[in-house]
Amino acid sequence: MIERLLERYDARVFELGRPEARLRIEGLADEPVDVLLAGDQARVVPTEGRPDALLRADRATWASLIDDPRAGMEAFRRGRLRVRRDLHLGVGFLAATAAQHAGLRFATVDTAEGDLSTLEAGEGPPVVLLHGLGATKVSFLPTVAALAGSYRAIAIDLPGFGDSDKPLTGAYDAAFFARAVVALLDALGFERAHLVGNSMGGRVAIEVGLTAPERVGALGLLTPSLAWLRDRPWAPLLRLVPPQLGALQPAPRGLVEAIVGRAIGRDPEPWTAAGVDEFLRSYLTPAGRAAFYAAARNIYLEEPHGEDGFWTRLAALRAPSLFVWGRKDTLVPIKFAEHVRRVLPDAEQLELDCGHVPQLEAPRETHAALARLFAEHPA
Repeated sequence: MIERLLERYDARVFELGRPEARLRIEGLADEPVDVLLAGDQARVVPTEGRPDALLRADRATWASLIDDPRAGMEAFRRGRLRVRRDLHLGVGFLAATAAQHAGLRFATVDTAEGDLSTLEAGEGPPVVLLHGLGATKVSFLPTVAALAGSYRAIAIDLPGFGDSDKPLTGAYDAAFFARAVVALLDALGFERAHLVGNSMGGRVAIEVGLTAPERVGALGLLTPSLAWLRDRPWAPLLRLVPPQLGALQPAPRGLVEAIVGRAIGRDPEPWTAAGVDEFLRSYLTPAGRAAFYAAARNIYLEEPHGEDGFWTRLAALRAPSLFVWGRKDTLVPIKFAEHVRRVLPDAEQLELDCGHVPQLEAPRETHAALARLFAEHPA
């Protein structure tokens, strides 16, 4: 059966971004099968060492996937197919072996702010999807699939995360990320695009709306990270600590898994475990660690008030905006909705019975709300 799968491999769909990579496929045969991706080829090789990505399913699921190329992504979304260690690689392989049906495309875009890794599907008005702190573009995989029927949905790895460039001296604040988003629009030839952001990505989408309003259609803000209004006792100390020191710190895997699992929410496998894997892919590198600490530090240190304070500036946001809050969100409390209502009384707000990642925990309601927003406010 593996030969039928590899016959469909189309390297034009999946830009590998490295000389070669090894995947291990479990459940297809009595013993695991290793597949080596190199150049535009995918071939079976002897099983050895630690693979870059692991794909696991029962034999019936693999059979359905091979008979119907569209079944792979559906099996993954339903948890019957598990992808571990490198979700970018595993999902890219699935897309490349279902090229004529799945419609997913992976690429690296050369922009004025560095190389940005993207995952996209669909045609039509562009929608750019921005992940949260520690996450990657694949946290928006269900959203890409949901929007692809009417839009060109493009999920990106922000600088410092996933498979995008990670400049050690990058500022990693909202303005830095916003420039990267505008640079992506320039590189892809888009005058305007809708933006959707989760957590830190929501804060970045707001910044693009404030600093480059002519480039923005509507904003879908999923539990966006907003400047703290409570006391920040660690602020004076954090201002003295350069985030680049994080490059020297080894990664405590157990602690990281607990923190990221909490951020991803209550959703069971495959998303929680895969999300931890995606985080660790960056965090286990010095540049990725420095980017994470710098971004987290900037979220904590952002000034809420004053001439350049976030809540002062937010009043100037003119893009049609939808704020989605999770009633079970322990990272961005739903009480922020009251402050947003005072500053942006015309913004739409939606409360869902979920945690911090609505697109994974409440996908049907989240994607329906986004579709309504974009239909009412064409880019």
